[in-house]
Amino acid sequence: MDSTPHMPLFEVFIRSKRGLDHKHVGSLHAEDHQQALEYARDCYTRRSEGVSIWVVKSSDIVASQEEDAGEFFDPMDDKPYRHATHYRLPEEVDNM
Repeated sequence: MDSTPHMPLFEVFIRSKRGLDHKHVGSLHAEDHQQALEYARDCYTRRSEGVSIWVVKSSDIVASQEEDAGEFFDPMDDKPYRHATHYRLPEEVDNM
């Protein structure tokens, strides 16, 4: 029987450069958030790939389900103001 206590699973997100989004890079087990942060640094930024690391307990993540995508991401066609085609762009605006 395993004598080590169960360690929570953490998801790791790295921001590669300032101004970019954090990207999910993997998962790891750790005793607490601080240990997870240190493990993430050691495992995922060996060559100075990042400027920022986030670690989140996997159990704290809430996600939508693929089978509910139709209802969850309903386009709401009854609200035309949410579509960019509803607005007229000034001629100075070249690309949007």
